[in-house]
Formats: sequence, C-alpha cells, structure tokens
Amino acid sequence: MSDRVFATYEIETAFPLAQAAATMAGEQSTGTFVRVPGETDELREAHAARVEVLDELGEVDAPSLPGSGLPKGGGDGKRRRARVTLSWPTSNFGISLPNLLATINGNLSELKAFSGLRLVDVALPPAFLTRYQGPQFGVAGTRKLAGVHDRPMIGTIIKPSVGLSPEATADQVRGLVEAGVDFIKDDELQADGPHCPFDARVSAVMRVINDHADRTGKKVMFAANLTGDMDEMLERHDHVLREGGTCIMASMNSIGLPAMKMLRAHSQLPIHGHRNGWGMLGRSPAIGMSYIAFQKLWRLAGIDHTHVNGIDNKFCESNESVIASARECLMPMFPSPHAGCEIMPVFSSGQSARQVPATFAALGSTDLIFAAGGGIMAHPGGPGAGVRALQQAWAAAVAGVDLAEAATQEPELRDALAAFA
Repeated sequence: MSDRVFATYEIETAFPLAQAAATMAGEQSTGTFVRVPGETDELREAHAARVEVLDELGEVDAPSLPGSGLPKGGGDGKRRRARVTLSWPTSNFGISLPNLLATINGNLSELKAFSGLRLVDVALPPAFLTRYQGPQFGVAGTRKLAGVHDRPMIGTIIKPSVGLSPEATADQVRGLVEAGVDFIKDDELQADGPHCPFDARVSAVMRVINDHADRTGKKVMFAANLTGDMDEMLERHDHVLREGGTCIMASMNSIGLPAMKMLRAHSQLPIHGHRNGWGMLGRSPAIGMSYIAFQKLWRLAGIDHTHVNGIDNKFCESNESVIASARECLMPMFPSPHAGCEIMPVFSSGQSARQVPATFAALGSTDLIFAAGGGIMAHPGGPGAGVRALQQAWAAAVAGVDLAEAATQEPELRDALAAFA
C-alpha cells in the first residue's frame, strides 16, 4: 500500500502546463528554482513531489486573480486551466496534519506563475491512523446517543445568537424539547460571554433536557459551544459531561487542527465541528480549497459532525457543492480494513420542509442532521408543528410521495408549505 499523500488541484496559468505543474511540485518539496549544493539526484528521487496527473480543462479570457505573471517572452498569450495531482512521500513531513497542510496548501497560492490555484481533494495513507484517532462517534454513535434511527435528526439553533441569559436560553430549550426536536446547538457566536457564561448556560440547559428525558425517555442532544483556549475547552468539556450532556461544539477554523486533535483525545462526547470561516477558503473558484478536502483533515483530527450548508441555502454555495460535501462526509476515508466511521453532515442555512425532497433525492440517505431555525420556530402552529412538519416531509420523501400530496393529509406540513413559500 502506498505511503504517499496525493493532492489534486485546479490551476490557471499562462505558463506551459507541464512547466507550471513542475513548479508546484518543486516549490512544495525540494523548494528551489535552481540546483543547490547538496541537492543530489538521490535526494530528489526520494523526496521531490511527483506530478501524477495533468489534464487540461480549457482556456480562460482573463486572469482570475491579480498579480500573476507571464513566462519569459510572454508565451503564447493564452491562459489555461488544468487539473493537477501531485504526490509526496510521507517521509517529507511525517504523520502530522499541520505539516501536511503546509505541504499541500502552503506557498502554492502565492506563486506568480498562477492566476488560479485551488485544492480540490486529498488522499492520505492509513498510516495517519497511527497518530490521529478520527471520529469517535460518527453517524452510528450520534444516532445511538440521540435515540434517533431510520430518519434524519431534526435540529435547530438557539437564536438570538447572543444576548440571551442562561435562564432565557433554557426557557427556549424547554419549548424546543417539548416540541420534539432531536438536536439543539449553540450559535457559533455564543461561547462564554459575560451575559451568558458557559458553565451557567450549560447547567441551565441540561436541567431542562435531563428533566425532559426523565419524564419522556427522550434525551435531546445539545451541542454546547466550548470554543476557546485549550485549557478552557477541556474544562468546559468536563462540565458538559458532569451535567449529563451528550455533545460539544467547536469552531474548527478558530481553534486549529492540533487543538482539535487534543480535544478529541480528551473527549468522551461527540464533537460538532462548526465550519464558520470556511467561506474565506471555499468561496472563490480560483483559490482556497474545496470542502471535500477540508473535511477530510478535520475528520481525521476527530470531528463527528460538520455543517455542509443546505439546498437553496441563504449563502452563496451551490446545491451541487453542498451535496458533494455531504456525500463525502458519508464516504470512508481509507480502504478496508481501515475505513473508519463516517461523520454526520449537518444541513442548515435557511432550511424548511420545502427543501426536504430535493435534499433526499440528491443525497439518497437519511444519515444527516437537518437543522432549521425559522423553519421550526416560525411555523404558524408553533415549534411543535414545525418539528412535525419536517418529520412529515422526510417521511414523504423517503416513501416517494409528492410533498404537495402528503400535505393534503398532514396539516402541519400543509401550513409549513404555505408559510415558507
């Protein structure tokens, strides 16, 4: 089995494509534009990155990014796009996600030869599992803790994002658990502010959730946002555990891969990985990285859930990109017997019963958290009717029943379709 890492990019350049690909390989391995003393043929053979694939994708009329250059003499005046796959031996950087990231996504985006360079995928050898634990709970473990099987988990987010006291937050949670929701999360903007301290908020919320579980047997999963410095996150995890919580949440880009690895090693709870800030990496088609590549790094570091936006979302991401990200979350990262468990994609951002049929048709799975804020809270019949409408929409989609037809038999779904037209 190969011990090499493979990374695939989409590039745009005025340079001959083979030369541009070789420039990428050199920059991210031996790293020199001319031979230097000590750079032997043996060293280059052992450590230089290889160009594995180079497929031309066509020409562009103008550079997508500023600051790009032309080859000596100006070349033929054309800029071309291509898909390039490079590979490196793991001996170049060791079994280390931070140093892997420096290799596959380091200085490449600054190279003058390129007017576009975007990481679209990465494939890692199973050797990374000797140091990184990957998800502890994934889809199966999350479902077991939440007691939800054979359908999506219906979730929502505490709003307003900030400003609520611990007691006001708990009051909102009380209404949501009584409505029948499966999953509730903090907003990423709510962590440990003076108006709503983390420990007080978690204690207040968990009193409500535990009381509801004692009465009904259903324990709603609450993802408490413990994002902070490393010592704070470990202490906050322990507080959630003591209070009987079943999930924690961390903002991935805020804490970094090494901190996530440490949190995973300490955690006894599923980690809800929030991707806020990913737009800086993913929004441009000319630079950054795809979420397909991004989630693999974080999955290996230990997250169990991650947001993928949603169909017809309120943001800029296309439906095709959303579904591609969600599918990848449900795919093994490594070949058998090292497959590891899948992570739960979280659909959110302006979701309601109307997006359910298209979501199921595109994904072909119910292994997901379908998180709706207004789609639950703004239902004319109240949050309970909002939750039931989503459950009815998913039951219809799985059964192959048209949503409008199902609504003739389900008043909550009928009112949802009217309210969220």
